[in-house]
Amino acid sequence: MDESEFIPPSLPSNARGPRRDPKTAVSRMGPSLGALAVPLGVLAAVLFLPIWFWFFWRIEPGPGEIAVLIRKTGKDLPSGQILALEKGQKGIQLDVLAEGRWFKNPYSWDWEIREITDIPAGKLGVLTRLYGADLPGGQILAPDGCKGIVAKVLSPGKHRINPYAYGVQLFDAITIRPGFGGVMTSLVGKDVLGDDLPEEARNAFLVQEGLKGVQPGILDAGTYYLNPYMVVVTEVNLQSQRFELSADDAISFLTLDGFTVNVEGTIEYALMRDKAALLTHQVGDMDDILKKIVLPKARGFSRIEGSKNPAKNYIAGTTRQKFQDNLEAHLIAQCKNWGVDIKSVLIRNITPPDAIASIIRDREVAVQDAVKYGQQIEQAKSEAELVKQEMLAVQNKEKVEADTARIRAVIAADQGREVRLTRANKDLEVAKLENAAAQAQAEAKLLRAKAEGDVIRMKNEAEAAVFASQVQAFGTGAELARNVFYGKIAPRIQAILSGDQAEGIGGLLNWLAPASRKGGAQ
Repeated sequence: MDESEFIPPSLPSNARGPRRDPKTAVSRMGPSLGALAVPLGVLAAVLFLPIWFWFFWRIEPGPGEIAVLIRKTGKDLPSGQILALEKGQKGIQLDVLAEGRWFKNPYSWDWEIREITDIPAGKLGVLTRLYGADLPGGQILAPDGCKGIVAKVLSPGKHRINPYAYGVQLFDAITIRPGFGGVMTSLVGKDVLGDDLPEEARNAFLVQEGLKGVQPGILDAGTYYLNPYMVVVTEVNLQSQRFELSADDAISFLTLDGFTVNVEGTIEYALMRDKAALLTHQVGDMDDILKKIVLPKARGFSRIEGSKNPAKNYIAGTTRQKFQDNLEAHLIAQCKNWGVDIKSVLIRNITPPDAIASIIRDREVAVQDAVKYGQQIEQAKSEAELVKQEMLAVQNKEKVEADTARIRAVIAADQGREVRLTRANKDLEVAKLENAAAQAQAEAKLLRAKAEGDVIRMKNEAEAAVFASQVQAFGTGAELARNVFYGKIAPRIQAILSGDQAEGIGGLLNWLAPASRKGGAQ
């Protein structure tokens, strides 16, 4: 901001009033008034300037607002220009002030309070530049410095856009649902019909990057903010689709024997992701793909394959399943080249003409009954065989039990015999030991008896020798006997007769005693 914005213009040097005598002026005002003039001026300036700045200089955009500045001083704008693009030019300025508090010199500036540009959720804003050079012919997007549509878009949110510089158009954001894809067609770029492109590029359904036309890439599920003036997005279904071959949509063909057969079923298919862009551009939508690719190939195969067999083969036998398998294999191979993925082919019903349906049905029922009876017979045989095996199992069980009991008895008998034999051997050994002991005892007794006999004999011999020496000593046997008698009885009689009352007998004995002792001495 220039200093001139804040300094008011000064008066010219020659613009003076009439000359006055200072002394005369002072004398008229008086000394008190002259002394107060300067302080009063300063006080007035201090009080007035803040109020002046606050009320006349303040720019205060509120929440959700912007301020568009308009310069009142400076260089004039060129003819036809509405915005001041250079510094110091008069007119509407390109840059805006955000919400807040700003101060500008009202002598040099003016301003407008505008609402901020708000892009709602799920929308996008396309800018149109209102200033600059005119857009060259044939162009949709405006390059820098030109009027027209800007390539970059505004996403949801708040944007400070100068309404004098840009116009804003709201468009829906591009949303690709789950299970779908987005095929893009570029509206800008080089024309594919240009002479500088090779022949294969001009005749191709898909174009390269930088060219107008259908792009080979495909958008995944999600939300995209793409400029609708630059690209058009077509949503295609990538999920499996089912078509019911029934009623008027059923497949009809002539058999080998000239009968008309109707086929009812279900075909499940889906678009291949890598070929979805080409397929939708060449053929059309899902309904077109079904009617132009899938159904014609299914009906064509059925007419050719169906004429190879008679009508009865499509009711009984393996022809029906073979027809379904061949139809599925044919559709998979043929539709794959177009970018259609055949998931499955199911034939629910093949209806022959009524003229042969009952005959074939009765025969089929008879065949089924025969099969059923055969199954019942086989089941009865199986049950009989099962009973037989159960009886054999019982017999085998009883035989095994008998053999087991016999073996157990033999084992028990063998064990008893071994026990008895062991016990007998033990008793024999014990008897042998007892016999040996008895013999030893007998021998010991014999030896003891012999020893005792020898002792008795030797004792007797000793006693006889002693007796003989005693007899020899006493002279005769009668003396010896009398001496022995006196020796044995005399002590007892002496004891009996000892005392005062037996003095007479004692004296007798005493009388006898010396003779006895004398005799003994002899």
